[in-house]
Amino acid sequence: MLPILAPLLDVTQPDGGFYLWPNVVADDETFVRDLFAQQNITLLPGRYLARDGANGNPGAGRVRISLVAPIDECVEAAQRIRRFLESRT
Repeated sequence: MLPILAPLLDVTQPDGGFYLWPNVVADDETFVRDLFAQQNITLLPGRYLARDGANGNPGAGRVRISLVAPIDECVEAAQRIRRFLESRT
């Protein structure tokens, strides 16, 4: 997924685990809502996984991409996310 998404998103390989946490440089709730409407991909807004603190919500502006589906489905999802990103520019 990283070679497909990295040219358009600030995303890196996790040290461990099976989630990607890209910065979408947008409102994370709006991003996931629009992505679902246009590409039928479900992601989780990062702000849903953190609490507001003195410096705001550390998850805001990020999304969680779960890498638990079979590899071919993850690749297809990455391609759909990329099409969505390209359509926004």
